Amino acid sequence: MPTQSSQPQTTPAPSNPALLLDNQLCFALYSASLAMTKLYKPLLDALDLTYPQYLVMLVLWEQDKLGVTALGERLSLDSGTLTPLLKRMEQAGLLVRQRSAEDERRVQVSLTSRGVQLKTRAATVPACVVAQTGRPIPELMALTRQLQGLRTRLAP
Repeated sequence: MPTQSSQPQTTPAPSNPALLLDNQLCFALYSASLAMTKLYKPLLDALDLTYPQYLVMLVLWEQDKLGVTALGERLSLDSGTLTPLLKRMEQAGLLVRQRSAEDERRVQVSLTSRGVQLKTRAATVPACVVAQTGRPIPELMALTRQLQGLRTRLAP
């Protein structure tokens, strides 16, 4: 009867460095995104926002009274994802959705006074994130521009 070895079996490293996990751009982006979302969680919990809700609020704080289509384009979210998100935010009193008088198919999203006031409390979030990265702001801005450029080149 064969005995099982107590030594863990090792798998030889792939001969192709392109197949190493640590050499994958997709994994670096994915794992960085997970770490970033984890960093944001307690900051946004204090605001009673999820990360996607925070993104919606950032867009509306930049430009209030946006159509759902424009909001979805800005966030790269389809209406099937965005509509339930907006509905929950409306129920929380952060925004209102209103059908256009000119075209019933169009829905406009506007902040409530509570949504506008939340901006003041949220103002500390970016500084907390920057501090946690331990990187200077110019370096973070350069990285942001690089990632935006990558997203633009990869977008269909």
